[in-house]
Amino acid sequence: MFGYLVANTELLDEEQQQRYKACYCGLCRSLKERHGQLSRLTLNFDMTFLVLLLGSLYEPEEQRETGKCIAHLVEARPWWRTAFTDYAADMNVALAYLKCTDDWEDDSNPIARAEAAMLKSAYQQISAQYPRQCEAMDLSIRDLRQLEKAGDESPDRAADCFAMLMGEIFAPREDYWSTTLRRTGQSLGRFIYVMDACMDLDSDTLFNRYNPFRRYYGLDNEQRFREILKMLLGDCVREFDRLPLVQDVDILKNILCVGLWTEFNQKFSKKKGPSDGTGSV
Repeated sequence: MFGYLVANTELLDEEQQQRYKACYCGLCRSLKERHGQLSRLTLNFDMTFLVLLLGSLYEPEEQRETGKCIAHLVEARPWWRTAFTDYAADMNVALAYLKCTDDWEDDSNPIARAEAAMLKSAYQQISAQYPRQCEAMDLSIRDLRQLEKAGDESPDRAADCFAMLMGEIFAPREDYWSTTLRRTGQSLGRFIYVMDACMDLDSDTLFNRYNPFRRYYGLDNEQRFREILKMLLGDCVREFDRLPLVQDVDILKNILCVGLWTEFNQKFSKKKGPSDGTGSV
């Protein structure tokens, strides 16, 4: 994904910080064990949110250990994981593979081609196990590519493509909660896509890349973009609040209501001075 689903750890207590980091470490270990050492290069905090969300909802058994790894050779770190950690690792690799193939087709990027080749075998296994999710990812990316080629400036149409992708990832199984999980993922996907377009507007315009907000280039956009994003995030929070979450709910709310705004606030604080660090809805 885009790397926006991070916690503001300054607002978490020590226990919450340790649990959040241990979840991330567990995801890193799942990537290595399931898809090899190089798959760890695809890791970011986005899928940590999904592990926490699904774990809080379904309350699966947790495997907890402490150990060293290639990133922490001196000091052992605690980690934990569940069956949903493995699921998130698979989704992480599938997304990375499809993004690399898209970058190769769009820009003939040789690095992207090499990375796609490295991940191809893992993707084929994941696609066989999770055809619904992988078909949705592939279709969403292809639809986005068509909008980009057509120069379609509708943010809604572009964001809806990413919403479909995220909705299927957030619903690992078809059960009582799948509809709410899918809607949560869809609304979060719209927010993330629009956030990324807002953040990349200057560079996309400079390098003549597709961005549905190109018409706003050069304007004072902070308030315009913030209001759009708050509306989209409000949709996500409404769906999120329908889930009966207890464990880790404070970490999840931190990510949704504070952490998601980190890069946006940093970008615009350079122009307008310090921000309060939040974008609460």
